[in-house]
Amino acid sequence: MLKKYLFIILLIYLRSVNAQELNCQVSIITDAKLEVTTTEQQALKQLEEVIFDFMNGTKWTKDKFTMEERINCSVQLQIKNIPTMGTFSGSIQVLMSRPSFNSSYNSLVFNFLDENVVFAYSRNTPLYYAKNAFRDNLSSILSFYALFIIGMDYDSFSPNAGTPFFTEAQQIVANAQPSGAAGWKASETGKRNRYWLVDNVLQQLFQPLRDCNYWYHRMGIDKLYEDKDRGIREIYKAMLKLKPVVQTRPNTVNIINFVFCKTDELKSLLAESDTKQKTDFVNLLKRLDPGNSSRFQSILN
Repeated sequence: MLKKYLFIILLIYLRSVNAQELNCQVSIITDAKLEVTTTEQQALKQLEEVIFDFMNGTKWTKDKFTMEERINCSVQLQIKNIPTMGTFSGSIQVLMSRPSFNSSYNSLVFNFLDENVVFAYSRNTPLYYAKNAFRDNLSSILSFYALFIIGMDYDSFSPNAGTPFFTEAQQIVANAQPSGAAGWKASETGKRNRYWLVDNVLQQLFQPLRDCNYWYHRMGIDKLYEDKDRGIREIYKAMLKLKPVVQTRPNTVNIINFVFCKTDELKSLLAESDTKQKTDFVNLLKRLDPGNSSRFQSILN
């Protein structure tokens, strides 16, 4: 009986030390108006499992993670059209959160809707990450976001620690560009795609955003348990770092996304703050993202 008990403990230990980086929840939904055949439904059901295995089973870094250290994230693929048999188009929503020290609270760090998703998939086809080559569009999109959210997570714990992962994500962009698939090029309409997400974050001009990511979470969110007032003040200081970026590059996707992720969190954190502190935050948020000024007013209520 003792040997059996020790064996179970050993299995748990081996599983924990060999855990991969991501704890990714995956779902695939289809547009309500879209006619989907039984064969296509079966393919998408299998694809959901394949994506789950791909995101959670791929070794994305050289670091060792325990089960508890994995990065919480989710991927929702919405199928809006099936142009031809085995070809799907739609959008992908990617979310990533990060725990608060000494708390069960998770702070949303990344929440992005990518509407440039077109891919081919047939049943019994696995997904692989090819670091130096473009295999297919879906593998590249998923690999890009896996590395990008790891970069965001690492940056939130240590200054610029995410650079290797952003650089690798940028290489995925370069490898995918000759394919002609949407979302990979600078020249596409607007600047809300994968190319600009990673190109921006690696530019020196956007260093204040990366500094903000670190300061907001390590000096703000992680300090709330011991001194909430101080933590909130540090969060404000962190967000002030974004002003130079906004003055030079207003309405950039990275800044808007960061502010979007934090708005509901700030409303909750400031619920018991005085009017002046709430007003200071609202005025700052309006300067950072003037296009969503009306959304920030709810913080004052």
